[in-house]
Amino acid sequence: MTACRICKKAAKKYFEGRILHKYTIEYYYCENCGFLQTQEPFWFDEAYKEPMDVSDTGALLRTLYLAEVASIIIFFQFDKSAKFLDFAGGYGLLTRRMRDIGFDFYWQDLYSPNLLARGFEYKEGGGDIGLITSFESFEHFADPLREIESMIELSKNILFTTQLLPDPVPPPDNWPYYGLGHGQHVSFYSLRTLQVIAYKYGLNLYSVPPVYMMTSKKIRPAFLEILVKLTRFGIFLYIRKAMRSRTVKDCNMLSVGDYRKGKRGLDCESRDVE
Repeated sequence: MTACRICKKAAKKYFEGRILHKYTIEYYYCENCGFLQTQEPFWFDEAYKEPMDVSDTGALLRTLYLAEVASIIIFFQFDKSAKFLDFAGGYGLLTRRMRDIGFDFYWQDLYSPNLLARGFEYKEGGGDIGLITSFESFEHFADPLREIESMIELSKNILFTTQLLPDPVPPPDNWPYYGLGHGQHVSFYSLRTLQVIAYKYGLNLYSVPPVYMMTSKKIRPAFLEILVKLTRFGIFLYIRKAMRSRTVKDCNMLSVGDYRKGKRGLDCESRDVE
């Protein structure tokens, strides 16, 4: 037995798995909140030598799709002129894409270098955040409540994705989302787990798998489902036309030196291809 990292009730050992093809580790399941966790991840330094798993060939397509989903939800449900944060933002692809669309997004990640959104790292005290995105990150949290609380301190609106734990809980070799090969996935949530978390922090939970939102706002669930599904019907093109891209503005702001200043206009405008 060990303590559940979500509800603090007793979690029992459920099975063992082999992480990184070398470490046999234990998984614990909580009957109270439906959460599955690994033992303390002593292998994290090794797992994050490469922040992005080489087998994650869907990262680009997934990010572009989720940028459309986030754009539609923000455009119709939040203040479009607010600041936004991509928490655990990886290489910065989503942050850069959202800025290209026209939203004032910033980046944060403890394990990954910021390759694509340099200059837009979130700094503590950087102002109110209208909404936080955190896509495919919850399963990486070794201490989920600490990470979630750090987000809630910045915004009570969190849009995220993860794959829910199947019922019944599958053995290690029957669910690729355990990520045994890369060792970065250590927390697995059921819908009940997410409901427990939302209730703990006084937030509303909305579920349109694989997209979830914890928020202080009250939204009609059917309306949120419609917004997510609108990505199939071209509404994103309307948003692109309604928003003003930050691509050229960002380039101008980041350009430094007399030579860059002399060629700023042509150089920066050539980067906006949409």
